[in-house]
Amino acid sequence: MAAPDSSDNSRRTPVPWVAMYHSVGDCSEDPYRITVTPERLEKQLTWLSRRGLRGVAMAELLAARARGEGRDLVGLTFDDGYADFLTEALPVLRRHHCTATLFVLPGRLGGDNAWDPLGPRKPLLTADGIRRAAHEGVEIGSHGLTHVDLTKADDLTLKTETVESRAALTALLGTGVGGFCYPYGTIDRRAMDAVREAGYSYACAIDPGPLNGLHALPRVHIGQDDNTVRMHLKYRLHGLRRRPVEGLR
Repeated sequence: MAAPDSSDNSRRTPVPWVAMYHSVGDCSEDPYRITVTPERLEKQLTWLSRRGLRGVAMAELLAARARGEGRDLVGLTFDDGYADFLTEALPVLRRHHCTATLFVLPGRLGGDNAWDPLGPRKPLLTADGIRRAAHEGVEIGSHGLTHVDLTKADDLTLKTETVESRAALTALLGTGVGGFCYPYGTIDRRAMDAVREAGYSYACAIDPGPLNGLHALPRVHIGQDDNTVRMHLKYRLHGLRRRPVEGLR
């Protein structure tokens, strides 16, 4: 019997496409280009639906892929837990019958994006806001406690940002928390091992480099400039550039 064609296997099991969002609202002052307007988000989700794709939370996407299904699903993730998620993003998601994963910072509840030296201060969700998002069907994941670059953290800080953030969210929500997102998207083997050992079932990065697996999932940054043409290019290039994820069908 002929050996299976590895290139064909890669074609049949493409790496999941996961969109990375942050804030949704006024983007007139946005030096980091992390904000999209609700109108732009609406157009981007319309683009997905016209391609026969639907945006879902990471837990739903990964569960479907583990069953060998979900080729019509893409992941929608929102980092940092901005308060505008409830007022600006969630209504758009509802209209398009999409779900999403919201990565929050339990050590900064009700605070702001103090880690960003430039640009306007943006309020973060309170504990009640996070519980409301979860009640609306949004998957809540950890972004660490305080938005620290884990690749530069000492051992105590690394453990605190991974273990204690999961414990805090579990207590806040009354349910387990399976997802983690590396602050700044930065990742190395030490950070990945710490996240896995903390009990998370998956973790999202941006470009994990040589690392691979459910705790080093790549994502695609989506911003205000991403019109339908750019969305198409990002979708196509992601499939061409990324290796299949180890441990995921």
